[in-house]
Amino acid sequence: MDIQNFIRLALEEDIRDGDHSTLSSIPASETGKAVLKVKENGIIAGLDVAKAVFEYLNPDTAITFYKKDGDAVVSGDQAFLMETDVHTILMGERLALNIMQRMSGVASLTRQYVDKIQGFNCTVLDTRKTTPLFRQFEKAAVRTGGGANHRFGLYDMIMLKDNHIDYCGGITQAIMKAREYLQQRQLSIGIEVETRNIREVEEALAAGGIQRIMFDNFTPEDMYAAVDLVDNLYETEASGGITLDNIAAYAATGVQFISVGALTHHYVSMDLSLKAVK
Repeated sequence: MDIQNFIRLALEEDIRDGDHSTLSSIPASETGKAVLKVKENGIIAGLDVAKAVFEYLNPDTAITFYKKDGDAVVSGDQAFLMETDVHTILMGERLALNIMQRMSGVASLTRQYVDKIQGFNCTVLDTRKTTPLFRQFEKAAVRTGGGANHRFGLYDMIMLKDNHIDYCGGITQAIMKAREYLQQRQLSIGIEVETRNIREVEEALAAGGIQRIMFDNFTPEDMYAAVDLVDNLYETEASGGITLDNIAAYAATGVQFISVGALTHHYVSMDLSLKAVK
């Protein structure tokens, strides 16, 4: 979704026929300053989106940034100082904070996972386990935290997961149909196949014509065998049951990508506040 359209809809949800608290107590001509205060340690994210929120309400809003997206912050830091009309500050405050708190939570958790596999030739990926209509921001936050994005949606990659395979009658059939589909439609998107055991890895390799093989819920021990079996013929990805405690063990197997759904569905929002400057 276009960011401007998202902001418009989000503000409509919050304001509707008016911010009556502000309209009743603050003259429209009143100007003021506010500072964004950080109240938890982590990785800050979403500063550009917050700026877009306030500029949507008043294009003349002036913001001085003390931090940039991806910076490590600690409780007590200030991320930016803004100056504009007070109505803009108060009407945009909650939307800007809601976005930044969630994006910073995603970025902070992603950085923890990325730090755990430093030294390995492996990339942390997100998944489609995102908040509806908020995916673009959560995926941007993953990048801010040092991770990378998997497919954005159902349209930009073919991923043959367990249900596709079971409904289709097997890996070979699913791959063959996917390849025929791409050829018929003249689409140039990759095919990824989810495998649940070594036998399915062998079947995917025999079928061929794919981009990546995913090892779903493999143990690290089984992953070593699977990675050796693929032998760099295709990209490899680990998924399922990956935590901060075991991600290094998976990265050590030589797998190229590790996807972690928790990045965008199990994060904790960062505590931030916007306070008036007298």
